[in-house]
Formats: sequence, structure tokens, C-alpha cells
Amino acid sequence: MSSTKVRIQVTVDPELAAALAEFAGSAPRSRAVRDLALRGAEAMRAQALAEQDAIEHLLRVAAGDDDRYDFAAAAALHASR
Repeated sequence: MSSTKVRIQVTVDPELAAALAEFAGSAPRSRAVRDLALRGAEAMRAQALAEQDAIEHLLRVAAGDDDRYDFAAAAALHASR
């Protein structure tokens, strides 16, 4: 009986082979590739959220909505160099 789920073909290049050797352990290779893909997606999602948070923080600073940043003090420090 064949699977009803779509399958993909993945070429085991040197980078993937190294990741599998490091993280696969005794798991079947297909399971290890799936785990690496899911963890990679989670890491990419977290990175995108962190980048968005950083952009929002910089926009708040630029708009003067973040009182932790003092433009006058920064200008004085820069001028004293």
C-alpha cells in the first residue's frame, strides 16, 4: 500500500551529509531529514520575528517613542570624538 502523502527527493550533498552525521544519530535518514527541516523552519521563523522586532524597535527610536535612547547625548558623545 503506497503512502497518500506527497514525497520529495533530496540530494545528500556534503553539507546535508555533515548535518545528518552530526544530528541523525540512529534515526532513519528520512526521519532525520524531516526533523532537520522542521527545526530549520522553526529557526527561520524565530529569526524573522527577531528581525521584525528589531525593525520596530529602531522605528520607535527614530520616532522618539523610546525614551531609553537620548539623541542629544548620542550627538554629544559623537562630537567629543
